[in-house]
Amino acid sequence: MPSKSKPAVPKHADKPERFFKSFKYGPFDRQKEFHHSGAKYRLFGGAAGPGKTKALLYEAIRQAHLHPGVDTLLMRRTYPELEASLLTYFRRDVPRELYEKYNEAKHVVTWLNGSTTRFAYCDSENDVYRYQGAEYLFIGVDELTHFTLKQWQFLSSRNRCSIRKARPCMAGATNPGNIGHAWVKALWVDRVPAPGMDRPDQYDADDYAFIRATIADNPLFKDDTQYHKTLGQLPEALRRAFLDGEWDVYAGQYFDIFAPARHTVRPEQVQLDAWTPRWISIDWGFEHPSAVYWHATRSDGVVVTYREFVQNHLSPRMLAAAIAERSVDRMGRAERVRDVYLSPDAFAQRTADASIAEQLGDGLAAAGLPRPAPADNDRVGGWMLMYQALESDHWLIAENCTRLIENLPTLTRDPANVEDTLKCDGDDPADAARYGLKSALEPGRAPADVVAAERVTAVDPTSRAIWLKKFSAEESRRLVPVIPRRWRPSGW
Repeated sequence: MPSKSKPAVPKHADKPERFFKSFKYGPFDRQKEFHHSGAKYRLFGGAAGPGKTKALLYEAIRQAHLHPGVDTLLMRRTYPELEASLLTYFRRDVPRELYEKYNEAKHVVTWLNGSTTRFAYCDSENDVYRYQGAEYLFIGVDELTHFTLKQWQFLSSRNRCSIRKARPCMAGATNPGNIGHAWVKALWVDRVPAPGMDRPDQYDADDYAFIRATIADNPLFKDDTQYHKTLGQLPEALRRAFLDGEWDVYAGQYFDIFAPARHTVRPEQVQLDAWTPRWISIDWGFEHPSAVYWHATRSDGVVVTYREFVQNHLSPRMLAAAIAERSVDRMGRAERVRDVYLSPDAFAQRTADASIAEQLGDGLAAAGLPRPAPADNDRVGGWMLMYQALESDHWLIAENCTRLIENLPTLTRDPANVEDTLKCDGDDPADAARYGLKSALEPGRAPADVVAAERVTAVDPTSRAIWLKKFSAEESRRLVPVIPRRWRPSGW
């Protein structure tokens, strides 16, 4: 009997539409834009229904056929998600005669040209290290916002190929939201370095391309009134993310009421008297940035966060000098800072013979500022206080506090404790602000007459008594903000 001829390897991988005809895949316009993009890092989607997962699958297949004997990788965060999406599309839609074999145990398909595509998942943060030492011409990550920046960065180190003419690249497909929302939005939507990047100066916006697509871009669903109705009935955050592909609001967002137009103020509009109570809050970091905020309580009880300093790789003494240099008013006069609250871990960490807090305190004291006190690290109580302050319009943030304004909307609820936020890279500004509000607005601070006595300069006893009575009355109103009972946490 004549031997059965081996199927021909699909050709024209460099011409996507011609190549995809072999696989009976006809990409839509937005999918075509994705496949034709020459960017090193591509992001496709932004809403539900535009065919993101299928586009990612066929892009991996195309990349595997650009050169014989190369490896490609497709990922989801968990195996059930992988099984329900990428693997299902592969088994159902890819013709069996177009690949050599599929290893069910290892989830690796071998193509007719000897290239492979591995289907993988990363349940835990460190699962990406399974791929250490490997090299992949193409890496595709489905629902990219389910991954952390560190995972993406490590995977990018595996994106390489020894073939001279090969062009290694990566792509993601996703909806807004989840733990990776902030860094994905920064890199592709805002086109700026992501929070938590060690070398933000290495970011090149030209390497990134965002192909935005919604349900309206998919001919199969754009006129599906029932599906539109289903998405339209979702809670507002989900509806705006899944139907409209909005990146400024999404499911799981903690500070879902934060609105820059309502909660921020122009720096020149922050009018503070010289005696207005002021304090500083610090989240210490070295590799991660130190985040510093200056706060004050206006006479109407509104807390204003009016200055920001965020930078990494500063020693405690360098940070103290930077804080002292900035603790001046518009006239260049030293501000009267009442308290400095520092993240509690800085009191335990040591470099040389002294703790971080001790070294920072020495530098601040030398500049005439208070030594730091441990900040209140009640996370749930702090986030709740911040939320209620925003809700009742008793907290304003100056527009020059850009990192904090960018950070607050990206915080998501922790699935294990929905009253807390999920820890993530780049949340240092929010932590520092939380230290400031939670620590300063707690009962038990210095009484008004003690603070008032610091303001009295008269020497004559009678004059001192008169001024002390006047200042004590003022401090009683100013020192403790007018905090509506409806946004006070329990125990106040």
